[in-house]
Amino acid sequence: MFDRWGRWVHRRRRWVLAIAGAALVFGGVWGTAVFGALGGGGGFDEAGSESAKAAQVVERDLGRDAADVVILYQGRTSVDDPGYRTAVEQALAGLPKDKIAGTATFWTTHSPQLVSKDRTATYAVLQLAGADDGARSDNYKLIKDDLTKVGGGLTAKVGGNVGTGNAINSRVSSDIARAEGLAMPVLLILLVLIFGGLVSASLPLLIGGFAILGSFTALHALTYVTDVSIFAVNITTFLGLGLAIDYGLFMVSRFREEVRREGASVEDALAATMATAGRTVAVSGVTVAVSLSGLLLFNQNFLVSMGYGGIATVLVCMAGALTVLPALLAVLGPKVDALSVRRRKRSAAREQGRLWGRLAHSVMRRPIGYVVATVALLLALGSPLLHINWGGVDANALPKGADARVVSETLESQFPRNGTSPIEAIVTGTADQAAVQAYGARLAAVPGITSATVTGSKGDTTRIALRHDADPNSDRARSLVKSVRDVPPPPGAQSHVGGVTAEVVDQLGGIGSTLPWLALFVGGATFILLFLAFGSVVLPLKAIAMNMLSLSATFGVVAWIFLDGHLSGLLDFTATGAISPAMPILMLAMLFGISMDYEVFLLSRVREQYDLTGDTTTAVAAGVQRTGSIITSAALLFIVVIGAFSTSGVSFIKMVGVGMAVAILLDATVVRALLVPATMRLLGRANWWAPGPLARLYRRYGIREGDAPAPASPSAPPSAPLEPVS
Repeated sequence: MFDRWGRWVHRRRRWVLAIAGAALVFGGVWGTAVFGALGGGGGFDEAGSESAKAAQVVERDLGRDAADVVILYQGRTSVDDPGYRTAVEQALAGLPKDKIAGTATFWTTHSPQLVSKDRTATYAVLQLAGADDGARSDNYKLIKDDLTKVGGGLTAKVGGNVGTGNAINSRVSSDIARAEGLAMPVLLILLVLIFGGLVSASLPLLIGGFAILGSFTALHALTYVTDVSIFAVNITTFLGLGLAIDYGLFMVSRFREEVRREGASVEDALAATMATAGRTVAVSGVTVAVSLSGLLLFNQNFLVSMGYGGIATVLVCMAGALTVLPALLAVLGPKVDALSVRRRKRSAAREQGRLWGRLAHSVMRRPIGYVVATVALLLALGSPLLHINWGGVDANALPKGADARVVSETLESQFPRNGTSPIEAIVTGTADQAAVQAYGARLAAVPGITSATVTGSKGDTTRIALRHDADPNSDRARSLVKSVRDVPPPPGAQSHVGGVTAEVVDQLGGIGSTLPWLALFVGGATFILLFLAFGSVVLPLKAIAMNMLSLSATFGVVAWIFLDGHLSGLLDFTATGAISPAMPILMLAMLFGISMDYEVFLLSRVREQYDLTGDTTTAVAAGVQRTGSIITSAALLFIVVIGAFSTSGVSFIKMVGVGMAVAILLDATVVRALLVPATMRLLGRANWWAPGPLARLYRRYGIREGDAPAPASPSAPPSAPLEPVS
């Protein structure tokens, strides 16, 4: 199938390139307009959760009172000074009235929560006008510069939900541009060093550009049918570049190998490339897309948006690698090596391959020792996961000194606790204030709750703010939320508990309940795809197990760095003691698919050799020898792409960048070079085992190379003797 596709593309190469050129122009014009269509919010809330319902009830019955904007005013005098009050009130009076839905200050509420302990600072809470998050975000952008204007010798800094979200979004956008600027020249230099020529080196980058613009176009189209978070652009950029370079490296390397064969025509070389590397790219791309589609199972817009962005990117990237890249190779032919900047001796390339072959043989001579050592290493790296602490995404994600973060830190250190983040109990269905007061008294009696105050009441809906002295991101605060929810509401009434901490509790609950379905869906789909690719039920199970082991090690390193604060000086971030639960889920979906990328590439070469020889040890050594340098090069290039995002000033983007770089490094070295050969040596012929009915299914429907010989032993029984281990 794939070889026939290669010949079809060769015959119609000019038409393929013409259509691709038109798609690039369209993507450059219409696709890049996606930035104006994406949602501004992060979308970390759990849709349909109790905290989400609490927020909906408050907005419907009592009117919004969210801290959209928090303006922190600081001065040398006390807030009791008439001049201080006049300066703040004049500053707020100068804001456009049609952009502001409500304002609360110390002088309008007389709340001690709004005054610092030394009484030299206060803050105003603004609700922005607008029917939804997008409208409120637009209004914020229109008045942003006016918010910090104040006289009387005071200074003003802006934070709050919308203010912080806008600051994070702006920082993310600038970080993307900087990361691309850092990565592209480094990638080009490394590709030139790997391929030895400018023409071959430029091909993966061209496919990367095609993938990114195509993904922007797909995301823009999606905005017409669903909300898409602006953070989806991140995954589009680094996944598009990274996978394009991986696929380009695999395809171009194989084409150069095939076109150099004596007597081979360009069409024959392209057909052989598509039957081998093209098949690998197709299996890998579908596997990565399936892994990312698991994100669509969650109820958080952030994860769903990342799923949309990732799926679009992978499919466009795969389409480019299987159509546009073969067409370019068909046009270039042997000239793919044109503009060579160095003459790499083939003997040197062969020597490098022999080094990988010797490593594989060394590992397979002592497989038990290598398995024990590598598994112990990965488990040790994963041990910091045992004390992980979860939290939400807030202003602490911004770099030190950012106004929104300064506001958050000042409110935390200099103002009464829970001024803007109390636990809230929303009572509906009763107007009996005596019953509500009794309910409030029961809430105040919950151990850890310091006060319960009615902060709003209308009709049969009442809001009660519950103050406490726990860190909102702590286990203690989350336990308080659960304890408050256990308190029964007044007879005949309903209660919903919300607030910042409750949102994190619901996020964890939603992720925890969806995670088994994610594992079942992604694991099952991956198993089926790998079975269809290799005709074995053992290899897919082994690949999934090793992936999970590698991912646990990665998450352990992430926790060690971003939870405990190690390397914070080198990486320029401040540890907050908590990690958003959405981030590991995102990394899990991406890394599971990307790890399978290298697994499929290696096992495809191993299977190719096994079909020829019937000897597992020889096949594994040959597979590692032929793919070792390519996988290492692909991993290095991917690390450059994702590593550029670790320079982000937004800590959770930095965490994803560092975590993925660590995962790819571990996967390309410890797992593929050591653990895979060792386990395959131990399993021997059992690697290729499948029950009789499944073996027949594979022979009929398997995704096999067109001209591959019949498998040497496709259905060796599980009791077949393994090759002796020395």
